Amino acid sequence: MHSITARSAPGVLVSLWSFWTEGRRVDRVCHAIGAALIVSGLFHLAVFAVDGGPWEGPVSWRKPVTFGLSFGLTLITIAWVASYLRIGDRARTALLGVFAAACVAETAMIDLQAWRHVPSHFDMETPFNTVISMLLAVGGGVLIVVLVTLTVRAFGPNAGVPESTRLALRAGFVTLLVALASGAIMIARGVILVRTGHQQAAYSAGGFLKPVHAVTMHGILVLPGLAWLLSFRDMSEPRRTRVIAWTTAAYAAAIVAVIIFSVSRTLTGG
Repeated sequence: MHSITARSAPGVLVSLWSFWTEGRRVDRVCHAIGAALIVSGLFHLAVFAVDGGPWEGPVSWRKPVTFGLSFGLTLITIAWVASYLRIGDRARTALLGVFAAACVAETAMIDLQAWRHVPSHFDMETPFNTVISMLLAVGGGVLIVVLVTLTVRAFGPNAGVPESTRLALRAGFVTLLVALASGAIMIARGVILVRTGHQQAAYSAGGFLKPVHAVTMHGILVLPGLAWLLSFRDMSEPRRTRVIAWTTAAYAAAIVAVIIFSVSRTLTGG
């Protein structure tokens, strides 16, 4: 668990560096893999700049870009926030190891299908593409199991963690579970459309909760990150907790608004 006592900009940088130097081996491995996934996303952004083509749609360079950046950032974040949770070393290593493997596998399959110029999700037009689609769903299930486990731990005692940080961790994990739930709903809807003979509709309508997924995906970074930054400010812990509580309430309101927007647009055929 990281102890932050500095109260200056250099102190912030020192604390950031300590996440690497003082972190467990599994943390450093996850940070390195996460950085590699981010590089992969940036590489595919460069490919898009050169190759062109549509940014939206089932076949584009958008997916390897966004999945590489998102999975990389999420993996680094989860390794960081897990350091605040009371988990045995073996369990932590197992959970983070499985999570990292799933992140790599999901990103690799997205990249593979992008280079093959075929859809990655809901594509069951050939046996190979069907296998990829199913493996992506299985990988999503693995991610859900790991993150639900960590969420349960976040709601445990976690003695020694400041109240503001505990609140941020719990709220962040809840928003991440909302992101996973929206992703699962989109996959389920897409699979149903495919199996009822609406392959093209699965591509166009299966991602109806993408805005919800995007808004909720990185609450686990935003809220704990804010709590961490507030620890460098000269303010009392109760005041920090109030700031996190109000930020969480605003975040929740934004999520509700995006959910209403996404569902209403789907119902009206927008």
